[in-house]
Order: sequence, then C-alpha cells, then structure tokens
Amino acid sequence: MDQFRVESLFGGDIAWYTPTNVTLWMALTVVAATLLMVFGARGRAMVPSRAQSAAEMTYGFIYKMVEDVAGHDAVRFFPYIFTLFMFVLFANLLGLIPFAFTTTSHIAVTAVLAFTVFFTVTALGFILHGTKFLKLFWVSSAPLALRPVLALIEVISYFVRPVSHSIRLAGAMMAGHAVAKVFAGFAAALGAFFFLPILAVTALYALELLVAVIQAYVFTILTCVYLKDALHPAH
Repeated sequence: MDQFRVESLFGGDIAWYTPTNVTLWMALTVVAATLLMVFGARGRAMVPSRAQSAAEMTYGFIYKMVEDVAGHDAVRFFPYIFTLFMFVLFANLLGLIPFAFTTTSHIAVTAVLAFTVFFTVTALGFILHGTKFLKLFWVSSAPLALRPVLALIEVISYFVRPVSHSIRLAGAMMAGHAVAKVFAGFAAALGAFFFLPILAVTALYALELLVAVIQAYVFTILTCVYLKDALHPAH
C-alpha cells in the first residue's frame, strides 16, 4: 500500500499548506483537462484533429447525459457537472501511468467531491422549492401506514449518498492498483515463469483503463440523478 502514501514534495512534516504528491497530481489533472478542452479544441476545424474530436465527443456526451437524466432545466448546471467529470476522468487516467499517483484513490479527495455535490444539490433544492423539497422523502404513492417508515428510509439513504458516492470511486481505484502491484510482485518470485504475472498485469491494466472511464461516468451520472431530485423533488 506504499503507492498510496501521501508524501511532501520537499521533505519534512506535512501541514495543510504543504505541497504533496497529491496536490502535484491534482494540478497535473487540471492541466491535462485544460490542454484537451482549451488547446485541443481551439482550432475548430471542419475536419477535426484527434484532440478536437475527443474534446467535442466528451462535451456532447456529458451534455446529453445531463439533459436526459436531470432534464433540460438542468443544462444550466452543465459546466459544473462537466468539470467534475473531466477532473475525475483525468485523475483516474493519469494514475495509470507507471510511478504516478492516483489522487482519486484517496477518500479525502473523493469525499470532498462527493460532499460538494451533496451540499450543492441540497441547498439548491431548498432554494428552489423551500420546504416543498421535503416531498422528496414522502412517498405519496405508497399506502398511508407505510409512508412514515419509507420516509425514514429515504432520509437515511439521502444522507448516505455522499458516503457511497465517494467510497465507490476511491475503493475501485485503490483495489485495482493494489491488485496490479501484487501480480507484479509475483514476477520476481516465479523465476522462469515470470511472464505469467506479467501477462496478468497486462490484462489487468486494460481492465483498469476501462474501470477508470466507467468510474468517472458513474460519479457523473449519480451527480445528475441527485441534481434531478433537487430540481424535481416530488415522488
């Protein structure tokens, strides 16, 4: 688990203001996303380059997701959701580079992202609907005797959202990297059969690449679902 250790870039003790490997790779994540979206797509050519195609396809994909899941009135929040997607995606992908640091493997990072979503949609729900936002927890279609029980379940599940939202992403990224390192350690121990764990790591790396993209997608679509509840709280 040494690959997940937070270390100061310049040695010494770590304080809240200390530059660490986490802050370095988060900064690189922002730079990578900016390079793709700003510089990759600035040409606006009729026959797009690979970078422009990737930027335009990503933009259109997330825009369509927001519109389909949360409704057309949620499009005004598209910049925020798109920023979340790009940050999580590039943080996951950069973490696949050998000797890199996967920032999204740390619950401290994913929890900040998840709680930001949670507080944003909750505040938005009360700002737009006032106390009517509480209809989200009242299942009016259920029998009257069951509604209080269901309301309690809905309240609990609502406040668990940021926990599951953050743990899902951090757990998936940490588990994959840990397994890959375990398989890589077998290469030296197996002697002449060293190629077997190397083949396993290669296959696992392809799976990790898929997981990196899927986890960014899952994090974003859940954000859209939570936003939909804030915009349309009635069951």
